[in-house]
Formats: sequence, C-alpha cells, structure tokens
Amino acid sequence: MTTRRTRPAPRPPEGTPPRTELARQAREVLAADVRVAHWAAADGAGPGTAPLSAADLDRAAAELRLTPDRVLAGWDRARLAGLVELHGDTVRPGWRLRAWDRDDSAVLRGWVALFDAWSLVHVSPEGIEATAVAEAIEAVPQVLSLLQLSAGPVPVPVLLDLLGQRVAELHEERCEVPYAPGAEGAPAGTQPVAPAAAPSDELNALLLDWALEGLAAVGALTLEPGHATLTPLGNWAVWVKLEQICVAAQSPAGNIEQPAAGMLLGCASLTPGPARAEYRAWLAARTVPSAVAELLGVARGEDALLRGLAFEALRVVGAPAEPEVRAVVAHPSLRPYALLWLAEYEGADPDDAQEVLSREEATWLWVDTAAAVADHGETGLLVRHLDSAVQGTVPALLEEVRAVGHPRTVQVLVALAAAHPDPALAKAMRRAAFQVHTGGGRA
Repeated sequence: MTTRRTRPAPRPPEGTPPRTELARQAREVLAADVRVAHWAAADGAGPGTAPLSAADLDRAAAELRLTPDRVLAGWDRARLAGLVELHGDTVRPGWRLRAWDRDDSAVLRGWVALFDAWSLVHVSPEGIEATAVAEAIEAVPQVLSLLQLSAGPVPVPVLLDLLGQRVAELHEERCEVPYAPGAEGAPAGTQPVAPAAAPSDELNALLLDWALEGLAAVGALTLEPGHATLTPLGNWAVWVKLEQICVAAQSPAGNIEQPAAGMLLGCASLTPGPARAEYRAWLAARTVPSAVAELLGVARGEDALLRGLAFEALRVVGAPAEPEVRAVVAHPSLRPYALLWLAEYEGADPDDAQEVLSREEATWLWVDTAAAVADHGETGLLVRHLDSAVQGTVPALLEEVRAVGHPRTVQVLVALAAAHPDPALAKAMRRAAFQVHTGGGRA
C-alpha cells in the first residue's frame, strides 16, 4: 500500500490582520457599492441586467452624491458581490447586504466574490484580441503569487517579465509551435508559413497595466510609480486561494489537477458539502472565465450526469458566471438547467425554482435526469425517479415524454421498463419506447 504524500497548507502571511480588521477594510472598499445597493433595493424597480436608465442614474447620483459613472460601477459591483438580487425586473437586497453590518464572514465573502470577478469589473482595453486578454487573465494568479511571496513592493518590470513567461508557457502548453520550412519534425509536404507572432512587449505591458488597475479597483493591491504592492486584503485572499489548493491536493478526492469532466466525476459520489468544497478548490486554481467556459463545455456534452454536476459547480461560482449562463439559455439541452440556475441566482427558493420551467422544459429535464440515473445510478433510484415527474401519472408522463424530443428517450424508457416491478407499467414503457424508436413519437 502506498502512502499519498501531502503538502502542508501554507501559513497565513506574517502580519495578516485579524478577520475583524480585514472585514473593516472590505467594508471600506465596498462602501459606495453598498450605498448603491441599498438605494436600488429600496427603490424597488430595478433595471434587470441592463444598465440603469439615464433618469435612474441622475436620480441616484443626486441622492447618493456620487457621479453617474460611479453609480453605474457601483451597481455592477453590487451585483457581482452578491449585495443585490434580481427578481425579474425588481431588485431586492441580497443576504450579504442584509447581514453587512453584523456579519464579517458575509462581508469577506462579498469582497472575495468581487476579487474573483476583477476582469469583469475593469473592462479590457479596446482593440485587443479576446485570446490575448484570456491569456493575461490566466497568467494573473502567478503575478499575485509573486506579489504575495515578496511581502512588499514589486517592480513592474519584474511582474511584466513573469507575465510574459507565463503567456509563453501557455502557448507551449497548447502546442503553438510553428514549423519552419524544412525543419526537423515538420510533416511531409508542409508549406512555408510565417511563424505566429508572440504578443509583443508593448501588448504584454498594456495587459499588465490593465490587470493591475483592475486588481487595484477591487482593493487587492496598491499602485505606485514603478511598483505594485498587495493590500492586506489582497494578501489574505491569495493566501486563502493557496490554502484551498493545498487542502484539495491532500484531500481524499484530490481533483484539483483534473479537467472539469474528471473533477465532476470524482465528485459524483460525494455528499453536497464535500462536493462543494471540491468545486471551490478546483475553481480557486483557475481563472473564473476559463473555469466557467470549461464547465459549460462539459455541460454541452452527452453525459447527463456531468451536465447536472456542471451546473452545481457553477452555483459555487455565483455572480461571475451569470452572463455566460444567461447566454446558454437558448441552447436546448442546457436551457432547463440555465433557467433553474438563474432563478436561484435571482433569489428563488430551490424548491420553488422549478416553477420557471414550462411543462415541456420540465419533462425534458426529467428525461435528462433519468438518463443520468440510468447511466450512473441504481435501478431502484431510476424507478423512484418516476415520483418526481410533474405529470402525476405514468400514462400522462409517457405521453409527454414521447413528444418532448430528448435524444435519450428510447434508452430511458427501455431502462425503466427493465427496472419497474409492475409488469403492466413495464409493458407500457416498452410500447412507448418502440413507438418513439419507430417514429410514433419524436425521437
């Protein structure tokens, strides 16, 4: 039997203030955003996900004595920090806002949510390809780690050199190595091509400036001419991320280095609490945009179990995932999951969130969940899944399942027929499966 080697969790940085002091600093960073959140929630009629109207901006600016631009930024930051919840077109205070003055944990969680979403808070420079921006975002954790290890000011040229090295590593990891004409290893018949140009020093410098300004905007670091320094909040946040990574690396599940699909499968047998801990650790080791994109990529696949688990992991991401989740509502296989995610994000009780689904969407989701159980669960669980159908009776369920058009309908019905103890119901399921298979119902 081999013993798994573990790495010790990092110690808090020397001089880390107590949580009460960190929470005080977080309250200062978010003070204007909290005022905007209170104003929007008290006003009642919010703008949904669109920017505030010009009239709203002017009114809020006058009442709060802020500039219209600061009100707009405060609205965006309040949503990302979970200070407000959207219920249709109505804005309500989030639980963090309600607990703001008495719960330090709520304050720190709100600030960390904003810290994780720094690249959404600070708009990237115009005219730069999205790939270059994504690479810079992916390189930022290394920049933050260097700042944290240095425990003081770090010259910007040093950070620029690290950013450039990390971007080059990302290119290498993606095998972006062009063949020169006649080079050893070039495939036969390779035509001479100009090598792909690496991002210029000027581009890297521009992206580094953008990243540092974005992190400064959320209170993670301070900028002085020629150098950057982590704030106590930023220092603490980087330490928390490192601790999560180390704990995950020495946990029984240890899915930190797995791609999304492997991580989700590794969490499939865990109870909700440990699964969420694994999701948080996996997310902490990645940038939010790349993690969300990877999870949604898995959700688009054929494995229904992974689809459901991917959206569970996206619930841990929270506000930063909202634009991407909203964008996949039009995707037929993701629509029910996305609608439920958005309903819960906007404050609906999980037990009531199903009400946002149409009858057809609820039936489609029932078949998809049944497919996950058939592929990965026990036969008894598949039979019990019948009780969760909105139709109430098996004949009504079979009628609507035949028409819903899920690609796994036949397999689900056959699996149910094989598992069900009632011969008459099993026969009806086999008949329905045959009808769908032969064109008597939409496949």
